Amino acid sequence: MSAVGHDVPDDPAALARIAAALARPLLVGLDVDGVLAPIVAHADDAELLPGVLEAIGRLAAREGVSVAVVSGRALDDLGRFGFPDDVDIFGTHGLERRDAPPVTLGDTEQRRYDRLAALAARAARRAGDGAWVEVKPAGVVLHVREAPPESSAASVAELHRHAADVTGAHVKAGKSVVELLARTTSKAIAVADLRAELGAAAVVFVGDDRTDEEVFASLGGTGCGIRVGPGETVAHHRLADPAAVLRFLDALIDLLALSA
Repeated sequence: MSAVGHDVPDDPAALARIAAALARPLLVGLDVDGVLAPIVAHADDAELLPGVLEAIGRLAAREGVSVAVVSGRALDDLGRFGFPDDVDIFGTHGLERRDAPPVTLGDTEQRRYDRLAALAARAARRAGDGAWVEVKPAGVVLHVREAPPESSAASVAELHRHAADVTGAHVKAGKSVVELLARTTSKAIAVADLRAELGAAAVVFVGDDRTDEEVFASLGGTGCGIRVGPGETVAHHRLADPAAVLRFLDALIDLLALSA
């Protein structure tokens, strides 16, 4: 998926100039882990990079700019980061939204969820010490970042095979995680719906994982997709790490202030 010239990270200030030149209203979408917060061994230990919350607040206050956090984390978990009230928050890859009714599963979805939860629990046991299962409103996530590589690889492969037999299940593979959802969802759908709701003329989206690639692919010529860190991508731009993301946001804020 990687395009020629996209493997070398962009200069944050130069990339900010590209983003600032996009038409407004402008929607800026941000993933959390690997983008606003450095990747850590255990997801519960993640913390936003110092200065990120302030930057997000300043960006959301700019005229003609809306900011959304779109994460695979559950909405309740995202609440601990303290994102500003004027920022749209989407959890579970867009399935949950702050200030919207909670997700409730129908009978068929609940039976699907129970099967997926049992598969994930068995996969965690096979993966060995360090593997664990995260529970979300509509799915479960197998985490193997801290598990032995060989046993976790075999466990993940087996989990994919068995989950494929669960009718209606939605499987998302990420960095050392496998997410099993009882209801189909997509960050790309969430971003597209929010863009239509806001009437945004252009979108900037910053992400670091496979689940962000659908958003990058959906942006077309009226958006700016930014991949953070290494990995194949369809995004046209890349930043090295969360520290570079913060520099990009700070530069973008300054440029938007000058053009207001």
